[in-house]
Amino acid sequence: MEGSTAGTFFITVPSDQAGERIDRYLPAAFPGLSRATVQRLIGEGNVLLFGAIPRPSHKLSGGEEISVTIPPPSKLDLAPEDLPLSILHEDAHLLVVEKPAGMVVHPAPGHAGGTLVNALLSRADTLSGIGGVSRPGIVHRLDRDTSGILVVAKTDAAHRGLSAQLSARSMKRGYHGIVFGSPPAREGLVNTRIGRHPVCRKKMAVLAEGGRLAVTHYRRLAVFGPFSLLEFRLETGRTHQVRVHCAHIRCPIVGDDVYGRPRKIVFGKGACGQTATVSRYFLHAFQLGFTHPVTGETLEFTVPDPPEFSTFRAAVEREYS
Repeated sequence: MEGSTAGTFFITVPSDQAGERIDRYLPAAFPGLSRATVQRLIGEGNVLLFGAIPRPSHKLSGGEEISVTIPPPSKLDLAPEDLPLSILHEDAHLLVVEKPAGMVVHPAPGHAGGTLVNALLSRADTLSGIGGVSRPGIVHRLDRDTSGILVVAKTDAAHRGLSAQLSARSMKRGYHGIVFGSPPAREGLVNTRIGRHPVCRKKMAVLAEGGRLAVTHYRRLAVFGPFSLLEFRLETGRTHQVRVHCAHIRCPIVGDDVYGRPRKIVFGKGACGQTATVSRYFLHAFQLGFTHPVTGETLEFTVPDPPEFSTFRAAVEREYS
């Protein structure tokens, strides 16, 4: 069944799915529907279990009949905007773009315009609809102040294929970050569960229980005084994952005033030290590799670190050389 096709569908739960949560089972049964979309459909009353609306956490027994109503797409009410955007690759099925720091990926409260989606609408003749009316084409995201490479789906078929690679952890994603301090080992693995902070609900946190599995590999590339340049490889893609994991190992990203320290940074030796206020945090998605979901071609893209990285690195290297 196509997750993006409107209509009402009926499915009988196989016995081997007994014990699975309904919001985990349905995305597998309906390719193209994300877990978040399923949860939204449940909240809207579009998922019925024996005629009643279930909880997203309801555990299946096997043999139940579920009806899923997928409403037709809402009319797109987003304005195309001719914003500067670096396109690394484009074909009939997808685009690969480099998002600048400061650009939000899709419209959200407080960010109705100026987003990557607005920029894409002025360039692409079509974008996939699986992500919903406010997120056309968006397969994965980067935080507002994280710069770097994103792949965008033009068609639903491409979206499903790319999402499957993300789920299978086969998409290659590399990040560079400048952090305070230095990890204890040159290479390491951070393996935790990440979920909403129990008190500050706008933040994420490492949790002892609950949340979702988050796995980040890191490698130390250079050390300059109290700062280090790290390379990260992501197995999973949780919200704020690299930033939370860096804070967890006590090496917060420079400029990350949510999970780390203020953006006013003092560095250098003694009275000759310098003070710098950075405009962003130093996290950059420099590499993205995947299998083209339609042609099967292996694609890999890399971009250099942005000028802000080089400027800050040169300054601290001069201070600590």
